[in-house]
This record gives sequence, C-alpha cells and structure tokens, in this order.
Amino acid sequence: MKLKAGIIVFLGTNCDRDTKMALEKCGFKPEFVFHDTKNLEKYDLIVLPGGFSFGDYIRAGRLAKLSPAVLSLKNFKGFILGICNGFQILTECGLLPGALIENSGTKFICQDEPLIFNDTEINLPIAHKEGCFWADEADLKLIEEKNMAFLKYKNNPNGSINDIAGLYDREKKIMGLMPHPERAILKECVPNTTTDGIKIFDFIQKEILK
Repeated sequence: MKLKAGIIVFLGTNCDRDTKMALEKCGFKPEFVFHDTKNLEKYDLIVLPGGFSFGDYIRAGRLAKLSPAVLSLKNFKGFILGICNGFQILTECGLLPGALIENSGTKFICQDEPLIFNDTEINLPIAHKEGCFWADEADLKLIEEKNMAFLKYKNNPNGSINDIAGLYDREKKIMGLMPHPERAILKECVPNTTTDGIKIFDFIQKEILK
C-alpha cells in the first residue's frame, strides 16, 4: 500500500506540481491540500513545498505559519518535510530550530550544489535568497548533540552557519532543507542535473516505515 502524502499549497507556492510528480515517481500517493485545511490526519507525510507563500511579505514563511494547515502540524502524528520555503515556514513556526536569513552575498542563488547527505556526497539544485541558516549558541549545541544536521553544503554558497543545508527535529520526524530534491528526479526534464533527489525521498519513505 502506498504512503499518502499531502502537499500544502499556499498562495504563492510554485513547486507544488514538481513535488507531486517527485512523490509519485518515488512511490507515494500524493494530493494537494489547501492552506486552510485543519485536519491532516489521513496522511503519512505532509510536505511544505517551495515557492513564495503569501508573497514572502514581512519575511519568508512569516504569514504562512499562521495558516490553519501549519497550525495543525503541531499535533500531526506523521512525518513532515519542508523544502526551501517549507523549511523557512518550519523554522518560523518553531517546529525546527534556528532561522533562514538573507544570503551572505545578498543575492538570489540558483545553481546545482554539492552536498553531504548522511556522509555521502550528492548534488541538488538550490534557488533562494533567504537560505542562510542561522542559530544561536544554544540551538547550535542542541543540533550538534542530537545530530540533527542531516544535510550540509560542501562549498557553502550562502554563508549558512556550520554549513547546514537541512535539519531534523529532535525526534527525527520533521525534516527541512533548502535544496530542491523534487527538481532532481527526472533526467529527461533537466539533463545536466543528477537524480539524487530520489535518495532524499527514498530515505524519507524508509524513515516513515520504521
């Protein structure tokens, strides 16, 4: 039986279709969920996709964190994945520590990037202006002690502290990452990009089924 995945769609989301395609390719049964939905319990996985939720007004993820769907995540029993803007939302609502702030060079970055994923090098696309991960000393200590940084930049293009590109929560039931695994699934779509995104979704599937 395929795992059910709900993809939360906000006004301004632009990676929802890419994410749905990627989840289907990797064996999930995905469907779109509008941001005013309150009951998410029928899903095994909830995905907050990339884009510009509510236009990133005030700052990225600031308004989306107040939506009924995101508020419902605090009591959600399944697995949660936030990609790019989704990662920003997860930090804004406190489900993951730290914050995503403006890149050190202040410019929007769009390129393939080498990363270290669970001690293995992979390549995924990045596309963000507020992708620099920042955390205070207490949060950094917690992240290191609990081994929460599952994904790190090899060359750190945006100034993220400790090269952090993706985080778990303490229970390893919530994942947020700035790179876009859903854009590295089909070689036919982007010939010069790897299909390493499959490794991320396969890993999540195994984590859910534990």
